[in-house]
Amino acid sequence: MIKYVLFDFDGTVYDTAEGITKSIRWALNKRGMDAELQDLRKFVGPPLAEKFMEVYGFEEKEALEMVRVFRERYAPVGIFESAPFPGIRELLLSLKAAGLVTGVATSKPQNMAEQLIERSALTDCFDIVVGSFIGPNNDKKWEILTRAMEGLGASKENTVLVGDTKYDVEGAKICGIPCVGVRWGYASPGELEEAGAAPVVDSMKELELFLTGVPSVDDPSL
Repeated sequence: MIKYVLFDFDGTVYDTAEGITKSIRWALNKRGMDAELQDLRKFVGPPLAEKFMEVYGFEEKEALEMVRVFRERYAPVGIFESAPFPGIRELLLSLKAAGLVTGVATSKPQNMAEQLIERSALTDCFDIVVGSFIGPNNDKKWEILTRAMEGLGASKENTVLVGDTKYDVEGAKICGIPCVGVRWGYASPGELEEAGAAPVVDSMKELELFLTGVPSVDDPSL
């Protein structure tokens, strides 16, 4: 039985694509490179240094330098080019009203996640917020999930992660918990299914029904 629901942040709770893609492009420009913003959406969510190495073939030292340059723009500007997904507050409050314990487990630096959560008046929606430690690279997803579960006193038998990319699914698998995939995030077509997310939901109403077993009062199917 589900008791603890952990949410990824970028692409699941918050639409952060604009600020991240613009800051990635800014870092690339500093290196004499360029890319279309749409093509940089793949950088939203996963650890950035790993993604720089995967996409551009950088060595680790180069990738970490790109992350440093990225943050020169993202920290003062890009972080604010974002907003919660419509309906997320209502969903979270409904889950808490149903007796579920909710938290954030994100690869984003924790101080940045907390800043955005507070700015959008979502603080009361979460029992815990766990992100990456500040450093040259982000922590692994499974490490973040482990800290969040330990902080809540949750076990793998009653915990689920909600996320939008294969990195969420893979991190959840290492921790022995299921991952519900959401289509409103940044995964490429078929990515969540291929990674093993179960189920994959199209809307917040569908997610609420899966997590609580209770249809929303405004569910059109009632």
